[in-house]
Amino acid sequence: MKIYLVRHGQTEANYEGRMQGKSDQYSLTEAGVRNTKKLRERLKDKPIDLCITSPLKRTWETAIILVGDRVYIEEDSRLIERDLGEFEGKSRTEYDAKKYWDYELNSGDRGVEKVRDIILRSEDFLKELKEKCPDGNILIVSHGAVIRALHHLLVGTDFKKEKDLTKLKIDTSFFQEYEVK
Repeated sequence: MKIYLVRHGQTEANYEGRMQGKSDQYSLTEAGVRNTKKLRERLKDKPIDLCITSPLKRTWETAIILVGDRVYIEEDSRLIERDLGEFEGKSRTEYDAKKYWDYELNSGDRGVEKVRDIILRSEDFLKELKEKCPDGNILIVSHGAVIRALHHLLVGTDFKKEKDLTKLKIDTSFFQEYEVK
């Protein structure tokens, strides 16, 4: 199985440095569309059997640009962005990513979805995907937090030993390919 992870293209909130979380009010900016089209060129020769996306508008727009009607697109609510609680719509500078990505601390204060909960739903998604499409080439279009959790699961991170789960930079239009056994 091959998995291609993609984070959605840039939105106005991304451009302005604001946290979106589960908010579904933003579409891709012109730059977001442009960068997603560049990514489409990188993906055009990759075999893709299925595209699975978060139900939020920004991921659907990204998925449609990437695969159009050449690949079936389905949505899965487990791929939705992390609930950011009180941080929704706030500046990124107000959010302490290292605190909310600390596996041992597992903080859910201020209404933020706990890191272990994101990892569990991502793990559940991957387990089901491996059973459903063991030999498939799957494009997953999601959000920063879920992409980070999926990445760590796919590379086999030991969550109890890894002290900085935020090392991997996941910008908009992020792309990474994984071979899954």
